[in-house]
Amino acid sequence: QVQLVESGGGLVQPGGSLRLSCAASGKIFTINTMGWYRQAPGKQRELVASITSGGSTIYADSVKGRFTISRDNAKNTAHLQMNSLKPEDTALYYCKMQNIRSGNVYWGQGTQVTVSS
Repeated sequence: QVQLVESGGGLVQPGGSLRLSCAASGKIFTINTMGWYRQAPGKQRELVASITSGGSTIYADSVKGRFTISRDNAKNTAHLQMNSLKPEDTALYYCKMQNIRSGNVYWGQGTQVTVSS
């Protein structure tokens, strides 16, 4: 099993920045993909950004140029640097890890991000 714990959420004014972190523990296989998803009230969960163990990244169009995903394979952590935040970025942000070999998917409990003046 893999456990994911997110941190770094909070309340920030429009235009501000936050840095989310995801710490993974447990039986972690080397080749995996980590990602950040978000879900706003009344909306479906959506991909924000993902990164493979090799460093390849994918971003949602809505966050390109504002958010940056990174990871530290040695520490089994992933981060999401969020700049120029907008009210529409308000959501519960989840960390996800997928084991590429087995296909198993693990989710964290989520961390709330609220962008408001």
